[in-house]
Amino acid sequence: MLSIHSRAMFKAAIILSQTYNITIGEQFIGWQTVQTDANAISALRSTCLAISSSNIVGIVGPVSSREANFIADFAETVSIPVISYAATNPDLSDRNTYRVFYRTVPSDNVAAVAIAQLFTRFNWTSCIIVYQNDDYGIGGTKVLSEAFSKNGVTVVRMIEFDITTFTIQSDLKTPLINSSTRIVILWADSIYTSLILQYALDYNVLGPKFIWILSSNAPLNSFNQSFYQNLIGILTIEPTVGAIVSASINTTLLNAAYNIWQQYEPESFPGATEVNYYALFAFDATWSLIQSLQQLCSITTNSSSSCISILNSSFCFDYRVLNANSFFDTIINTEFLGVSGPIQFSINVTDRINGSYYLLQNVQPSSNGVAYVPVLKWSDSSNWTEYALTNLIVWPGNSSIPPTGRAILSSISVRIGIIESAPFTMINSTIDENGQITTKYVGYIPDLIDLLQEKMGFIPNLILTPSNQTYDQIIQAVARGVYDMVVGDVTITARRREFVAFSSSIFDNSLRLILRKQRPVRVDLVSYLKPFSLKLWMLILVSLIYAAFLIYLIERQDNKSLQDRSIISSFAMSLWYSIGNLMGYGADMQPSTAAGRLLTVGLYLLSLILAATYVANLASNLTLTKSKNIISGIDDIKNGEIAYSRIGIRLGTASEDYYLQEISKGSRNFRSLKSQQDLYDSLLSGVIDATFLDSGVAEYITNNVYCNLTLVGADFDKSEFGIVVPKDWAYEQDLDVKILELRESGELDRLEEKWFQKNGCPDSSNSPDSSDSPDSSDESALHMSIEAMSGLFVTYAVITILSLLLFAWTKRFLIKDIILKLMRRKALLVEPNVSEIRLSTKTSKDPQVFQLSSFNEG
Repeated sequence: MLSIHSRAMFKAAIILSQTYNITIGEQFIGWQTVQTDANAISALRSTCLAISSSNIVGIVGPVSSREANFIADFAETVSIPVISYAATNPDLSDRNTYRVFYRTVPSDNVAAVAIAQLFTRFNWTSCIIVYQNDDYGIGGTKVLSEAFSKNGVTVVRMIEFDITTFTIQSDLKTPLINSSTRIVILWADSIYTSLILQYALDYNVLGPKFIWILSSNAPLNSFNQSFYQNLIGILTIEPTVGAIVSASINTTLLNAAYNIWQQYEPESFPGATEVNYYALFAFDATWSLIQSLQQLCSITTNSSSSCISILNSSFCFDYRVLNANSFFDTIINTEFLGVSGPIQFSINVTDRINGSYYLLQNVQPSSNGVAYVPVLKWSDSSNWTEYALTNLIVWPGNSSIPPTGRAILSSISVRIGIIESAPFTMINSTIDENGQITTKYVGYIPDLIDLLQEKMGFIPNLILTPSNQTYDQIIQAVARGVYDMVVGDVTITARRREFVAFSSSIFDNSLRLILRKQRPVRVDLVSYLKPFSLKLWMLILVSLIYAAFLIYLIERQDNKSLQDRSIISSFAMSLWYSIGNLMGYGADMQPSTAAGRLLTVGLYLLSLILAATYVANLASNLTLTKSKNIISGIDDIKNGEIAYSRIGIRLGTASEDYYLQEISKGSRNFRSLKSQQDLYDSLLSGVIDATFLDSGVAEYITNNVYCNLTLVGADFDKSEFGIVVPKDWAYEQDLDVKILELRESGELDRLEEKWFQKNGCPDSSNSPDSSDSPDSSDESALHMSIEAMSGLFVTYAVITILSLLLFAWTKRFLIKDIILKLMRRKALLVEPNVSEIRLSTKTSKDPQVFQLSSFNEG
């Protein structure tokens, strides 16, 4: 249709010049037409034959950009102007390279700007370009890439179509399906556009999944009707004329041309509204040459032979237009209102200065199946505007909502790997009345997946990752295609990005130090008694009373400090003496007997050992009370406050990366742990003293599960959790946008509050498998038991026994007399004839006589 209509309008322009009696040297302007087939050499041959047989002073055409390159170079050789009505390659705009070339059709430079503005209008940010591998296709992709770069649009991939073999560089399906964008720009001539679209239909990469934007219309009736639904939503951007955008055109000239067309070739005239726009560009190109020739000859005062002089030759390359420079200048200075809009050329570029317009058409359902419907228009003086208020765009899938332009997960089955890690993902198993076990995943991650599914419409297939897999192994599984994505507490790191990609942050993370919880500090009014156990205190008290009794017994007769005192006062003085010596203070009484001194040695020994032990235990208790934890933060770890072998690190985690980079400088001197449960068990059992955990997990575990574990110091190594996806995943942008929407709406904050802001531990508690009462090992750390001091008190007991024996030896005679008296008194009490005992009142100076007399008289 382009060829037929353009040739008809070309002839109409020539005939119209004859109608207007425009002559050159009193001769009407004639014409020759050459049908080309997009083969540059063939076009050159046809042009050469025409020049050799006729006085050719101008060329209108060619259509193809690759033909235009050859024809423009040849025309410069023979000094003939060339005005193309369809060659849009931007390289042809260079006036220094193509001195005799002009064109009435807008350059692809303008088309690229218009397309970039279309992307801005619909907020599209990426695309794929499919192009034919010739000057037109390569030049178009070049200017498109430049325009997109200026407007922030990414060209994800370029796919080449070979116009010689009619094959696509790849299978078309794989690069499109695996791409993150769903917008495809097809930069190809109409004949190739039909072939490429058929490929797309066969591979099912047209609507409703993809938006295709064409640079050339393809006849829709060339496709099977079964594909019409897939064609709906296609957009085409083609140059148009001023009448379409309500710009000024020469309607008189246009109507005259149509009348001539209908008069001389009525069978090809489609009607005024159906004429191909390129035909109007062809008319203006022809009329430009006619007007320029007329002006050139009108200012020439000599004969017609001097108006335009030609050097003919049987060899076309020797053909010359002798006064061509004047002709070229006249073309540049010629200005008129044509049937496509204002026509004027520039001395700097080959393009028309004004009158660049584009029409966006949309494939929509119609009574005959599908049809092109104009929806938007563009001009070089304004941006895209509606073509008509009633003509709305029908997007792929018969949607009225503009697509995002990126790959979306709607109705796509997605294999999602999840990692068991409280509270991110936890497993709840229930048994129903039939004995069937139902497993349900709960936690932050399952809730997040539900929110994403609701927004994106994908079909989730949740797969629990093996518990013995490290995080690095899970990353590799995504890279190998085992999972489409992994959602869990996976830290985004540079090393991991070498293998996979990550979504936007789903959780702000950091590392925390976790230790066993120390006994909480309480107000204790008798804490000073804690160095000794209650039994030991009782034994000390008994020992003091015992020592006081011995002092009273041993020193009562001989020590002046105890004489002339009552029994209670003497015993109190003896108790004071025992306490003073036991505490190391001493007393204002000195032993006067050997037994008393030996007993004092025993008290000194007790004092020495007990005082030293008490002071040591008390200092230890006060120190432990003052420092709740053995370290205060990560700096203590770096400074070696804990032996590296007592630090547990889970393999294949971000914690391991941090330890190797920031603490050990690459040395694996830590205790390796294989799982999270292994980490908890090692910490609780005392195998390790400290470990690193992600802040969210650490807070949940210490607040709800293991209440006798605690966090120490500020967080460090701030990072983010992201969803793990394969590199260059097609749906990455769609996923990122939805995650950002959840964050902006506060949904992620609500999830975090739901799962991380609760506390299931009592204020002062241990885990369920621990008790508040200390065990024997804890008791030894808090106070000294009686067993530990048993040797000291045995020694003291021996000393007291020796003291008693020594006391008995020194008082042996007195003890003997007392024993005899007791024995005699017992004997008298058992004689039956003695009724009374009287004491003689006879005095005697001799005590022995008195005693004997008393005895006799008694």
